[in-house]
Parts: sequence; C-alpha cells; structure tokens
Amino acid sequence: MGSEVNEVKTAGMGQETAEIPSEGVVFAYDTTKRHLKPRHIQLLGIGGTIGTVLFVGIGRGLINGGPASLLISFTFWCTTILAVTNCLSEMISYLPIPSPFITLAGRFVDDAFGVATGFNFFLLEAFLVPFELTAINIVIHFWTDKIPVAAVVAIGLVLYALINVFGVKYFGTTEFYLSMLKILLVVGLTMYTLVTMSGGNPTHHAYGFQNWSIGGSFVEYYTTGATGRFLGFLQTLVLATVTVTGPELVSMAAGEAENPRKVMPRAYKAVFWRLGLFFVLGALCVGIVLPANSVELAEAYATSGSNASSSPYVVSMRNFGIPVLPHIVNAVLVTSAFSAGNGYFFAATRTLYGLSLRGKAPRIFSKTTKNGSPIYSVAAVLAIGTLAFMQVSNSSAKVFSWIVSLVTGGMLINYAANCYTYLKFRKACLVQGLPREKLPYVGYLQPYMAYYGIFWCTVMILLNGWTVFLNGNWDTPSFFFSYTMVGVFPVVYVAWKVIKRTKIIPSDQVDLMLDVAEIEAYEASYVPRRST
Repeated sequence: MGSEVNEVKTAGMGQETAEIPSEGVVFAYDTTKRHLKPRHIQLLGIGGTIGTVLFVGIGRGLINGGPASLLISFTFWCTTILAVTNCLSEMISYLPIPSPFITLAGRFVDDAFGVATGFNFFLLEAFLVPFELTAINIVIHFWTDKIPVAAVVAIGLVLYALINVFGVKYFGTTEFYLSMLKILLVVGLTMYTLVTMSGGNPTHHAYGFQNWSIGGSFVEYYTTGATGRFLGFLQTLVLATVTVTGPELVSMAAGEAENPRKVMPRAYKAVFWRLGLFFVLGALCVGIVLPANSVELAEAYATSGSNASSSPYVVSMRNFGIPVLPHIVNAVLVTSAFSAGNGYFFAATRTLYGLSLRGKAPRIFSKTTKNGSPIYSVAAVLAIGTLAFMQVSNSSAKVFSWIVSLVTGGMLINYAANCYTYLKFRKACLVQGLPREKLPYVGYLQPYMAYYGIFWCTVMILLNGWTVFLNGNWDTPSFFFSYTMVGVFPVVYVAWKVIKRTKIIPSDQVDLMLDVAEIEAYEASYVPRRST
C-alpha cells in the first residue's frame, strides 16, 4: 500500500522486539508504537466498545423481563465485569505489553492456554466487526431503505482499513472524538429521562415511575407465574452479557500506550464509572420512559428490526410528539456503531499480530508498516469483515442475531480465561515473594473476585442459548451459533498441547521479570510528547 514494511527483529530475554525512533519514547517491545496518549486511553476505557445495543437492543430486555428484571440483571452483570476488570488491571498495569491476553495466559498458565485464549479473542473481536457493520446498516434504515446494503458495508470497511493502516495515533484520535459523542448521547438521554419524568414534556405530566406499575415490574416469559418471571429475568441477564462490555479494548491498547504504568490504572478505574453511569443508569432510564407492555415498542421491533425506531427513547419521544430529537439520536447511533466496530477492528488486528509475533500464527501477520501498523493483520480482519455482506442475501436482523449468539460465548470464555490467568499470576507472586503492594495497581478482594468472575462466566456460557431447550423452541442454527465457541476453545487448547507437548507452568517457574527491565527503562527515560 505504498508503505515501508518492517520485519520484527529478535532481541534479548526471548521477546520479539525492535528499537524504533523515539519521540519521547526510547524503547518499544516490537514494531508497533506507543502513540496512544493518556486522553486516548481514558476515552477508550470509558466508551470505546459501547455500540447500539445499549440504546436500541436494550428494549427487548424491557419487553421480555420488565424494568425490575432489566435493572437487576444489568446491575448484577456489572459486578461480574468489575471482577474481570479487577483481575486484568493488576496484571496489565504491571506488564503493559502488546496482546496481553495471549502473552500473559501463555506465560502464567500454559503455552497452549495462551494460544487458545488468543484465537478465541481474535475470533470474538473479528466477528464483532461485521456485527457492528450490520448494526450501521440497520440504523441507517431509520431514514431510508434506498442506500444499498453493499455500499454501507464497503464504505465502513474502507474507513476501518484507512484508520488502522495509517498508525495508531489516528485510531486513538478517531476513537477519542467518537467516544465523546457516545458519552454525550448517554448524558443527553439520561437528562431526557429526568426532565420528561418530572413533567418537562408536551403533556406536562410528571409520570415518575408509573410505567413500572403499568407494564409490571417483572414480566412473565414463555410461561406464567414465578417460573415465567424467573425466565424473564434470565432472558434479560443473557442480554446484559452482550450489552455490558468489559475492559478488552483498553487492555489491548496497553502495548501502544504512552507511560502505561501511570495511565492504565486510571483507565481501568474509568471502567468502573462507565459500568455504573452507562449501563446501570441506562437500564433504569429505559424502564422509566416506557412500560414493558408498550404496544408501540413491540410494533417497532416487529416492523423495524433494531434501528432507532425501536429505541425505547425514540418511541417515547414519538409518543410525546417531540420532533427532531429522534433524528439526532439516530445520527449518534450511527457513530456509536462505527466507533465500536473500529475498536473491535483494532483489537482483532493486534491479537492476530501478537499471535504471529510469538509464533502462534503465520509469520506474515507480524509485519508492520513504518507507522507501526500490522498491515497483513489488518487485511485479514478486513476479510472477515466482509461477512457483513451476508445481509445482501439474508435479512439484517437474522445476520445480527447469528453474530450476537456467536460472539457472546467467545466473550464469556475470554472473561473466564482472564480471571484464571490472574489466579496463576497471583499464586506465582506469592510463591516467588513478589510483594503485590509494590505493583502499580493492586486489585481489591482478591482472589475472591477472580473466583466470582470465573463462576458466573461459566454459568452464563452454559445458559447462552438456553431458549432452544424450551419445549417446542429447538432451532439448530441458534444452537450452533450459541455454543460453537465453547467447542473451539478446548479443541485449540488440546491440539496445541498435544502437538507442541506443552506443560502447565509451576508457580515457582513462572517468569515474572520478563519485560520488566524494558518497561522500567522506558519509564525512566519517558518524556511526554507534545499533544497532536
């Protein structure tokens, strides 16, 4: 593509590294570059992977479970994501290296475990790219059906490629401003809820929480009575696992962040506020603006799929006869979906790059341009993104549903693997006498938070496709997409373990010092670059 391509060189300590020109940075671990500024990392932590589900798809949870089930399930699942974040923050703040999911799992647990975790995360993030492209197409249909599906997908893929080819600082700047728009949308919709429920609406009726009683706080699903209400809650909990995103993107950015041992702990703390202010408050607001038995919302999903017409907020605005605002919401939804897809594209390319760098994927994927972009990894993720063209021959809603089921299992497996990796890291620290209080960030309530995360992620992996087991609900494609990733992980793990004859690493043999000298040298010589 007209850019110089660099081969990765092998340096000391068994790590694939290369020295690169520094602008306030004197050493890097490979040919990607530390060009993500603190402001980039902070915004990635707050809003990097928030897509359209929080604003649109969340309405399905209101219909299936009711406002109380929705609020409880989102609040509960946020505690699980906090547990995962707590584990990752301690490990990655100590070792802010490229592709940490792969590297740390292989270093602290077993090489085969690192490979399985790496490929699981790569497939998860790569499949989320066509997911968000499908969402963009659905959201655009709020305005018109005349724009060809193929054109929307092609334009999205070209933009993703350009942003990710010309260097990480352009990715960081793009995500910074797009994340700002998402934050403004969350704040705006929260204010809309507060104002309208207090009487600041065309009818001047202060409706407060009356929609909780109109539609019922707990809605029955599939059957009646207490069982039906429990199943309704379970359905909202499955939705929460898709909607409430964790610290994946900010973690993947650690290897390209400036001054990471200072910046990463602050970014992980921002995840805590994102979970509370965005997801919990968002679930509460949705149950306030509309009742669970809203005919308008049900009809919107039946006729519009998942574009802005089926957003609970837009339905509420139309019920009040408020003009213009629905179009503003939809415009920001387009940028939200694009931003989320851009983040997943970045994470997928860096994961494949990391696998290649460590000999777990073809060597060609570790080549980078002079700007530090893993050019062939970008091309590979771009190829997977073309799956969004399936919308041309299938309905967007069907493709959307397939990908949601596929990635949910992979996401939960990744969270559980992260927590288990942390347990091995913590045990190695204790056995080898590395004081945790000297780490850049110390997680709280450990190791209990790690066990908590593993337990609930495992439960939700099993329940991901639970509806197909209900009487009369069997659907082979739904079962396949819900549980495929559950089979991929152990197959990759066992295959790599048998072929390479790897062994689980004893705690006293885990190398806790690898990369530490380079990181400390970087910290000692770091000079902040002028903001651009």
